[in-house]
Amino acid sequence: MKTLIKLILLLFIVVGNTFSQAVKDVSKKGTVAAPFLSISQGARATAMGSAFVSLSDDASAIFWNPAGLAKLQGSGAMFDRTTWFADVNYNFVSGYINLGDIGTLGLSFTSSEYGDMKVTTIDQPEGTGELFSATDAVFAVSYAMNLTDNFAIGFTPKIVYQSIWKMNASAIAMDLGVQYVTPFDGIVLAMSISNFGTKMRLSGTSNGVLLDLDPTTSGNNDKIPGNIQTEDWALPLNFRVGLGYSFRITDENKVTVALDALHPSDNFESINVGAEYGYNDFLFLRGGYKSLFLETSEESFALGFGVKQALLNNLAIKFDYAYQNFGRLTNIQKFTIGVVF
Repeated sequence: MKTLIKLILLLFIVVGNTFSQAVKDVSKKGTVAAPFLSISQGARATAMGSAFVSLSDDASAIFWNPAGLAKLQGSGAMFDRTTWFADVNYNFVSGYINLGDIGTLGLSFTSSEYGDMKVTTIDQPEGTGELFSATDAVFAVSYAMNLTDNFAIGFTPKIVYQSIWKMNASAIAMDLGVQYVTPFDGIVLAMSISNFGTKMRLSGTSNGVLLDLDPTTSGNNDKIPGNIQTEDWALPLNFRVGLGYSFRITDENKVTVALDALHPSDNFESINVGAEYGYNDFLFLRGGYKSLFLETSEESFALGFGVKQALLNNLAIKFDYAYQNFGRLTNIQKFTIGVVF
């Protein structure tokens, strides 16, 4: 078992070093497909500045660090809605079930809402009468287990899909996470790799064109079928290392602080920090700051709150809200409803 743990940690180090060299001195911002995969999920995590890889103790662990599922008891589910920019919305649905000694199984689905848009051309700038839309979607299956009492590992294979009008692209990816409860009371260390997978290439009927191979010659066929070649684009690979610390001021008052160091493939390194105050496991106040030391980021502070109400001995309902400032892009808001049983 110790050998397996060492191999897992070695994998994280190797992968981290591999793409740390690839992004040295170059941010590569805007050079990946499916950038929506980097949008944080869960209002609680967002309100804490997206410093959540070491905590990951609810159904959103499927997104942040699948290893966190191993520590969850019973079953749970959540629905998260994000009001994004330009009237775009994202929905995230996830759930998990603890299977005892076998491990914990989780499922999640993320989808977008762009709405219909007019098809316009140079000749018809007001619209041709046609409408088109776009779709972002991810379906993921997670599995987590405890290798020891203090060390857990999780995997999340997933299918990524994007489409716009008559073109679409898909990819297969994997998330991998570990979580270690340290010997120091209340301190958890964790790491995760997200979106390690194949590249995406848009294809469809919009690739087809009619060409005149020799426009200087009359009488030839000026409608030769052709196909526009599109390029492969990598997914937004992200390596996170996080540290979390929870302590009680009194029996009713609990404080949790967290720090994540991020190393993405399409940007420079940055740090997320966050904190949560909980009163009697009922009311929670949260705050955080995202993308510290990232000079080109519009993201900054985040705030939020949560309420948890126990209905029966084994059933609880949770509601969480988050507000995140995006500078010139104004802000985003997230609403999450969860159930634990």
